[in-house]
Amino acid sequence: MPLSKNSQSLPAVFGSGVLRITICSLLLMIDIESYTLLLNQVLEMTEQKAFLGVPLTRPKVAFFELSSCEGCQLQLLNNEATLLDFLSLVEIVRFREGMKEAGDDYEIAFVEGSITRMDEEELLRVIRSQARIVVALGSCACFGGVNQLKNRFNDLEWVKKEVYGSFPIETQEVKPISAVIKVDLEIYGCPIKKEEVERIVTALVLGEQVHHPQYPVCMECKARENICLFDLGEPCLGPVTRAGCAAWCPSNRLGCWGCRGPAPEANLAQLQIIMEERGVSRERMIDRLECFGGFAGFVAEVKGKKGESI
Repeated sequence: MPLSKNSQSLPAVFGSGVLRITICSLLLMIDIESYTLLLNQVLEMTEQKAFLGVPLTRPKVAFFELSSCEGCQLQLLNNEATLLDFLSLVEIVRFREGMKEAGDDYEIAFVEGSITRMDEEELLRVIRSQARIVVALGSCACFGGVNQLKNRFNDLEWVKKEVYGSFPIETQEVKPISAVIKVDLEIYGCPIKKEEVERIVTALVLGEQVHHPQYPVCMECKARENICLFDLGEPCLGPVTRAGCAAWCPSNRLGCWGCRGPAPEANLAQLQIIMEERGVSRERMIDRLECFGGFAGFVAEVKGKKGESI
């Protein structure tokens, strides 16, 4: 039965464990009819879902953040058009960006951020012992992200002094979360593509296999009929970076920086040739490859051949 306009308030419907702040903010922009429609949609979220007649359970999900900007989590809240559909698939028990409550009873843990302190390693081990599935969310969790750039100086004490001066700070060499615990699934990108997260979560709920693209960003770029950025004098890692972002940056005339890591069987030797032919210096290529940490192995190999410090 449809909800009457005066029968329940929005906070009463949402209770204490759902993203009230985000949803309530949307109400400032809608009229009473839309308000009622929204409440009815929320009530439907508590009903049993089914797929092809088979009842589905809503897994309990928690989001955690290590050293990061938390931008990947914000991406999920930014997708207002499908936020209610997303919430109908899962029961969120912890999500600092959208709720005050923090439950410890969860089946799927999404972890954003890289490891820069010992307490983060300890937290990860607790998460792994509780969660049935651990998902690395974004480039920082998958590769170390922008944070790992400090590793290339090979002098942690110097880095601490340059950044923090005499202020005491606990920090260590940056690591992806897979360096400490077993990771079941990785979602690449800086930030993540919210549509991709929704697709993956849907697959997890349905018990389906999750598949990542096996081709580079270049293919997505060509499919969108973009002008090749190399022809515009802009270096780009699209030929070697895993697709899945719909060529987000190249479509906006910004060369790919490789935030999704290497595509399977990426031909990095050929990338070097392309960069040289287009007049891109070796140093500039390495700077771009080092940015997010996904190409660390190849960068180490290239630097090793030149006898440089890695």
